[in-house]
Amino acid sequence: MASKFTEEHEIKFYECDVLGRLTLPMILNVVIKTSESQSDALDRGTDYVTKLGLGWVITQHEIKINRLPVVSETVKVTTQATSYNKYFCYRDFWIHDADGNECLTVSSTFVLMDLETRKMTSVPEALIQPYECEKIKKIKRGTPIESPDADRIIRPYRVRFSDIDSNRHVNNARYLDWMVDGLDYDFLVNHEPTAVNIKFDKEVAYGDEINCETTLINNDELNSNHSVTLDGNSCSACNISWK
Repeated sequence: MASKFTEEHEIKFYECDVLGRLTLPMILNVVIKTSESQSDALDRGTDYVTKLGLGWVITQHEIKINRLPVVSETVKVTTQATSYNKYFCYRDFWIHDADGNECLTVSSTFVLMDLETRKMTSVPEALIQPYECEKIKKIKRGTPIESPDADRIIRPYRVRFSDIDSNRHVNNARYLDWMVDGLDYDFLVNHEPTAVNIKFDKEVAYGDEINCETTLINNDELNSNHSVTLDGNSCSACNISWK
């Protein structure tokens, strides 16, 4: 079984909302930072991957939240590369508080993109070997995501330079930023997320004019459905459960 990698992180004020809770986009930034730290420790960091002409791309995150860490809290962030096949790599994350209580978990799916062709490519054995994760044949299917309905709220955005990451497309945390922005202030200060399922289907680049679409559903459970579209095509979709 692949070994786990853990590092401590102090929750900063700029990672939190008006109530001092770690935001959903910042959850992704915090856990991805830990996976990068593990890769650096294994000599498989960004420089190594870039020299191969490749870049890591996330296709899905599934987050389960017991509670959100708060400003100035020191937490332990743990990650484990669990398995991979020819094209997909699977990684889990955990955030625990100082007493060892599990705050949240994240299950993520990664692929490798050829930086020149912008297409998915197979996983080199030399790249993945140090993680000591299991090679599998099966492709894991993430939980399906519901789209916003006809009564959705639509907000336009223009992709800025600050939205772009080192792969020269929109950083995955930015999608969640846009999506949460589709909900109003009163809702956000009176509710807390318990689960997030977000999938990334198509690159969005600098200067693109995108729409963020949102539907809030209050039936037996409180859920919000989101999508980011470009020219009418879905680039990312997300379901969030609230309490």
